Formats: sequence, C-alpha cells, structure tokens
Amino acid sequence: MINKLCDKIKKTNAPIVVGLDPMLSYIPEHITKKAYEQFGETLEGAAEAIWQYNKGIIDATYDLIPAVKPQIAMYEQFGVPGLIAFKKTVDYCHEKDLIVIGDVKRGDIGSTSAAYATAHVGKITVGSRTYVPFAEDFATVNPYLGTDGIKPFVDVCKEEKKGLFILVKTSNPSSGEFQDRLIMPEKEGETARPLYELVGEMVDRWGSDCMGDSYSYIGAVVGATYPEMGKVLRKIMPKSFILVPGYGAQGGKGKDLVHFFNEDGLGAIVNSSRGIIAAYKQDIYKDQGITPENYADASRMAVIDMQKDIAGALGL
Repeated sequence: MINKLCDKIKKTNAPIVVGLDPMLSYIPEHITKKAYEQFGETLEGAAEAIWQYNKGIIDATYDLIPAVKPQIAMYEQFGVPGLIAFKKTVDYCHEKDLIVIGDVKRGDIGSTSAAYATAHVGKITVGSRTYVPFAEDFATVNPYLGTDGIKPFVDVCKEEKKGLFILVKTSNPSSGEFQDRLIMPEKEGETARPLYELVGEMVDRWGSDCMGDSYSYIGAVVGATYPEMGKVLRKIMPKSFILVPGYGAQGGKGKDLVHFFNEDGLGAIVNSSRGIIAAYKQDIYKDQGITPENYADASRMAVIDMQKDIAGALGL
C-alpha cells in the first residue's frame, strides 16, 4: 500500500490527505434537515447527515488527492449508527480509488492489539467465511506500550501489505508534557535527548523489515506545528513516511513543511481537516460565491489552494 500511496502522490502532485472529521456543527442545514425528515432527530439521523456530508466532499475532491483520513471518534460519538457511517465512508472512498488512513489511535498489548489490527487493517474468519471489518489501508497507532503494542499491528500489515502511522511528535500544544521530556542516555558520554527522538528511532527500527520499493509500511505522525523537530525526525527516519497533521486551522503553513520531505519530493503527506471540510464557512470562499448549499465546491477550492501552498514551499 505504501507503493500505491507514493504513486498517487506523484500522479496528483498533491501530498495531501483530507481529514474526514465531521461534526454536526459543520454540516449545512439542508443536509441535516433532510436526514432528520427521514430518520428523526436520532443517532441514525445524525449518522445519515454525516454520511451525506462526507459523500459531497469526496465527490468534489477525489480526483485531486491521494488519500483521506477519517477520525473514528467523530463517528463513534453517534454509537453504532455512527460506525455504520464510518464504514460507508471508507467503502465509498475505496470506490473512488482513494487510500484510507483510519485515524483510530489504537494501542494495547497482545491479543487486544491483534484484535484492533484485525478490525482496521486485517481480516477475520467466521466459520468458513472471511471478512474484512473496516478495511482501512493504514491505521494510526499509539506506541506508549512499546513493542508489545506495535508488533501485532506490524504482523497484520506484513500479511495484508497495509501500513501504520505511529504517533511520534503530535501537533497539540500539550504534547511536550511527555514527548519532549529528556531521556537519560544509556551509555556514558552520550547526551540526553527528547523522548520523541527515541520513539522515532523505534519507528525506523520497526519499519526496517517492512519495506516497499522506497519507503517502509511503518510511518510516523509528526505535527506541522513543530517544523524544527520534524527536521530532526526526518533524518532519524529516512525511510518512514510522515503523516503531518496541524496544517491550516492549527497554524501550520506550507513553509513549515519543507523539512518533512525527502529530496525525492516524497516522504510526507499533509493532513487538513476542518480547513477543507468546513471551508465553506471561511470568508475567503464566501467572497467567491460559496454558500452552504455548494459547500463541497469550497472544499475543492481549499484543496487546490493547499496544493499550491505546499508546491510553492517545496519549489515544485
């Protein structure tokens, strides 16, 4: 799957992933009204509104981008109907030949971790039949439990030729409370270093025997809001793809992204969520005639603007 991701980035010239992280406050009234007329003001009604909203955005952007990243919590909050909307979204994205990064941030040990991996990037056998539960192409994983929590995911990814993005340096303001803590050296004469560097080294090690043509199946999450740290981690993980959140609404700009990429112009894919899916709320697009009824046109405009910003920063 990492080879397909690289090929699609080259084809679109857009190292962009659209975060499909819907909230009811984002969804235009004409969509929620129709969903509630059909299902009532229920969890089923909310899930239908989310699904229809996603579908509009996917239809407007799929030819411009290589990948999407649905955040499962935005669906789980609506219970089982929300998870059905999540699955519909994943399947529809695959119909459009998009790569799906399941932003699930799972992390546990042993059989529990293996079950999470099966659910999101693997297969399960029931009697004489085999099923693919959620069928994402990549999953995000929390490494806090160490190798015991990562290895079951790696094993499934090897078997299915799918991939992981492991949290290394996240974009949120309080990430430094743990991730920036200095770790004492194991050998005399070495200097202390931040925890995120150690996690980056582990990602590089975990990915060393999970290689595609040029990059590993095992990647990392490093926030756009920390460009200098991204520069260091790019050197630590030369063969790992970096998923870069924090662009746009969280403050990251194209100029912040240069060092996340390798000299081949690959090695990173940048996420924008509400900056794209709720773009119709922004004055810059309202001034171009966007209304809630044609919200998806604003999402397309936002993807094009993001592509230009990144290409300009990278000199492409």
